[in-house]
Amino acid sequence: MKRPLRAIAAAGLLAAGSLVAVALGGTASADTQICEQFGSTVIQNRYVVQNNRWGTTAQQCINVTSTGFEITTQNGSNPTNGAPTAYPSVFFGCHYTNCSPGTNLPIQVSQISSATSSITYKYVSGAIYNASYDIWLDPTPKKDGVNQMEIMIWLNRQGSIQPIGSPVGTTTLAGRTWEVWRGSNGSNNVISYVAPSPITSMNFSVLDFINDVKNRGAITSSWYLTSIQAGFEPWQGGAGLGVTSFSASVNGGGSTPPPSSPPPTTPPPTGSGCTVKYTPNAWNNGFTADVTITNTGSGTINGWNLTYNLPSGQQVTSAWNATVTQSGSAITAKNVSYNGTLSPGASTNFGYQATLSGAFSAPSSFVLNGVTCTKA
Repeated sequence: MKRPLRAIAAAGLLAAGSLVAVALGGTASADTQICEQFGSTVIQNRYVVQNNRWGTTAQQCINVTSTGFEITTQNGSNPTNGAPTAYPSVFFGCHYTNCSPGTNLPIQVSQISSATSSITYKYVSGAIYNASYDIWLDPTPKKDGVNQMEIMIWLNRQGSIQPIGSPVGTTTLAGRTWEVWRGSNGSNNVISYVAPSPITSMNFSVLDFINDVKNRGAITSSWYLTSIQAGFEPWQGGAGLGVTSFSASVNGGGSTPPPSSPPPTTPPPTGSGCTVKYTPNAWNNGFTADVTITNTGSGTINGWNLTYNLPSGQQVTSAWNATVTQSGSAITAKNVSYNGTLSPGASTNFGYQATLSGAFSAPSSFVLNGVTCTKA
């Protein structure tokens, strides 16, 4: 993905005379070389292959075949504690207004009945890179710019590089165990699945990864899948790396999501009571928080409104499973359509990501529908 905000410095252009350019939207029949910074071409009249050199001014070239591509020149070199030099890749869907021919993306997650893909990689030694499979989602059917959620599947990692954010556990998907990382690059949220050893080929359900992200509260079924991409993020070297085959298919026919407007909040019932468990995961300049609300009263809560204050230096950037607003330090979190009713003893949770300036500390108290809750 072209991610200029993730770069340490903006990528510059090489002199025009040093580029072998391919027109955007062209079709590759015989092998085609692309050296133009964001040059792209079409293969199989279905997928777009892009050079996407966004993090360096040094030359990068790819050779596009009928089934994929190979990096032939990669002269960039970025420090391993920063951003990569590029993301040469093949994709299905829409990327910065460049849509693959005949794509049915963007498509709402609730409408997806199946989403499958297969990929085969060619690796080389001596380079620092990851083999990355990207899945992009947004609350709107967006065809341009940066989406709000990036799912990264790291099939191979070489060198002292790591995903954005911090590890939050492991999971089993596509018959394999993955280390899961979560964070933000400043322009979008990222959940990464890191393979413990290199994977050269994989045939899998993209929808399984989307559902796992949804189960973590990072998206909802009303969000849109906008693109599926596979390629490499090189930091140093990379000539000879290649995607030798790629396919992706997304089929509709799923269920209709519930309405997005939340039900109205009612006054607290007689015998009302609540507990709030606040679980943060902080790093040097940001954090995520998982908030669990439990109805400990004797009556049903129909619509909830949780208020509290964030300590100084904390600013919410995105949220899931609730409508979260911030005014100064004051936070107001309201239920969405599907989690507003809490019977006695029932719980619900929501979460958010925030920036952090200074040392982290948690809120000291919470009020639900006018009732002060006990901290769990």
